[in-house]
Amino acid sequence: MTDLAARLVRWQRSHGRSALPWQNTCDPYRVWLSEVMLQQTQVSTVLGYFSRFLDRFPTVADLAAAHEDEVMGLWSGLGYYSRARNMHRCAGEVVARFGGEFPRTAAQLETLPGIGRSTAAAIAAFCFGERVAILDGNVKRVLTRVLGFEGDLASAANERMLWDLATRMLPPEGREEDMPAYTQGLMDLGATVCTPRKPACLLCPVASGCRAQALGEQERFPIKTRKLRRSSQSIWMLVARDAQGRVWLEKRPASGIWAGLYCLPCFDDRAELAALVPIDRDEELSDAPAFMHVLTHKDLHLHPVNWEAHKAIELSPKGAWFARDAWPGLGLPAPVRKLLLETA
Repeated sequence: MTDLAARLVRWQRSHGRSALPWQNTCDPYRVWLSEVMLQQTQVSTVLGYFSRFLDRFPTVADLAAAHEDEVMGLWSGLGYYSRARNMHRCAGEVVARFGGEFPRTAAQLETLPGIGRSTAAAIAAFCFGERVAILDGNVKRVLTRVLGFEGDLASAANERMLWDLATRMLPPEGREEDMPAYTQGLMDLGATVCTPRKPACLLCPVASGCRAQALGEQERFPIKTRKLRRSSQSIWMLVARDAQGRVWLEKRPASGIWAGLYCLPCFDDRAELAALVPIDRDEELSDAPAFMHVLTHKDLHLHPVNWEAHKAIELSPKGAWFARDAWPGLGLPAPVRKLLLETA
């Protein structure tokens, strides 16, 4: 479809989204921050986090200078916490390697932690007008439908082929000023019109040249056969409070579920938990109702066990007692934060 770029640019400028707080700016810090937050997260959820991050860290240098615990605390609830750790590392490298200024090309941006090919391209296109393709989930859906792309994207070779096609469909050389509108147009089309289910083809600016629409098989694209199996895990969590109402929290390992976050002590079964808790004779462990927390590919069955400790002894070298006004500022897994708020 030779005029797809021109149609998208016109459509975006008249019908696309333009009121989001990270739009209408060439500030790579704001664009980068939004791109990282929006990965696998809805716009409505990101809005509040984006505002709070900018209030606390108005520049990349401010973010780089922050303690990781504060960054994780502000991120708490957004999920996919490796994004926050990589974001903090990336800010440090922007300051250390590039003097606090984001590099101006996608190739250089991609050398930074947590910035993949599509994110690098988005920053370069929005902020510096570089003629480079993006290929996030929404854009894959738009392009595979327009092209009727039959390749299975579970194959790396087919994904590379789609990257090549996306590059060929960019605005022509010499029209770099169209790159922000074109890039945003692809994102907007996928988010608001070319949706996964029941796409609004009557509103689509490129419907007349869309192969999937002509076939009446819009929802068949994109094709990706490999699916991750869902699994489940049961976790017993010790909710220990001392006589002052402080709660015991431990920092999780650097890998695995909730990596690097503060958390209630976790155990594989209740017997293991009971064996490691040094309760006095006049103390007891009481079981609270279990509940389920759903991750992307895993269901967590969480079993809280309460313990009112008379003495604030150290339960492990990796934890500490936190007062009610201290733990809300920590990076906590969403279900732990919810549990503590409900039982505070």
